[in-house]
Amino acid sequence: MVTAYVMVKANTGEADRLKTEIMDLDGVVDAHIVAGDVDIIAKLDVDSTADVKAIAADGIQNVEGVEDTQTYIAMD
Repeated sequence: MVTAYVMVKANTGEADRLKTEIMDLDGVVDAHIVAGDVDIIAKLDVDSTADVKAIAADGIQNVEGVEDTQTYIAMD
């Protein structure tokens, strides 16, 4: 099992809608709107790093209103 966290920057006023759409993606187990440099942190639990890439690059980044993402894979 691979756990990863995707930091999402959203267009202004889009965080609530984006959180809902991100939570609907397979492999996303949790998402929170946060204060700070990013707007949403999504937690992924998947079988492989390839799955992380697919969800982050093909899923989250393709949601309309996402400006940028950063992905961090847990090491423990």
